[in-house]
Amino acid sequence: MPKTLTIQDFFKMFPDNDACLEHLFQLRYGAEFPCPKCGVIGTFRKLAKHPAYTCNCGHHVHPMQNTMFRDSHTPLTKWFYAIYLFTTTRHGVPAKELQRQLGVSYPTAFRMAHLIRKHMGFTDGDPSLGGHCEADETFIGGRQHTGRPGRGTNKMVVFGMLERGGDVMTRVVPDVSRASLLPHIQRNIEKGSTISTDQWLVYDKLPELGYEHGAVDHSREEWVRGPHHTNSLEGFWSMLKRSIRGTHVHVSRKYLANYCREFEFRYNLRHSPQMMFQRLVENF
Repeated sequence: MPKTLTIQDFFKMFPDNDACLEHLFQLRYGAEFPCPKCGVIGTFRKLAKHPAYTCNCGHHVHPMQNTMFRDSHTPLTKWFYAIYLFTTTRHGVPAKELQRQLGVSYPTAFRMAHLIRKHMGFTDGDPSLGGHCEADETFIGGRQHTGRPGRGTNKMVVFGMLERGGDVMTRVVPDVSRASLLPHIQRNIEKGSTISTDQWLVYDKLPELGYEHGAVDHSREEWVRGPHHTNSLEGFWSMLKRSIRGTHVHVSRKYLANYCREFEFRYNLRHSPQMMFQRLVENF
């Protein structure tokens, strides 16, 4: 795989629907796949008029089954190209852009975009965090608001946890209370880890939960206190918000988690961006 997958490389790998389907077949079943019906190896061939393979005994397998392509009438080349677009941009791909580039309807483009975002989240997974971590919340959408919004506001709250030098993990939460934030820390950050936060009161409980805790006071323009800061997570928030404002303009509460998963995937593969497309198309 080249350092950066160019559009010429992409179309060389996937020139047509048959090449995309063959890729799925090899990933899911392999060259030595024994027929579930007769047990013979290596007898599958593609059906001429259907996206399926058949054995000499007549048994069929469907490579698109149980994937986001199932029941889709959109050609696989357009699906693969949409995935390629998502892995070659820093700021995301709006549904209108997919509509223009793929020549599909807006509802189709919108559905494709969110299925790809879900697949990015599934591929990225949620490995546990440890060592020295940062935890912070941010607010997206709605009217300007001073302080931290609670229940009943039109701000959407996203909570983030980041391992220094490692992965980031986000969760859309209803508010910034202890009940909304601390369980995510307990489930996803290993006990005994060091956690850096700002001085929001809910984090005062972290030592009682088995964590080393240090905080910086942003209200006094304190951004670093010894090893403690939330600058890495603030950088991630900045990237996410720039994309929403500049690329998507507005996102709904219903789909906000999908956008966060997309940017988690991109951030967590920041040191090997050439692997993004490969990871996504190999994880079906």
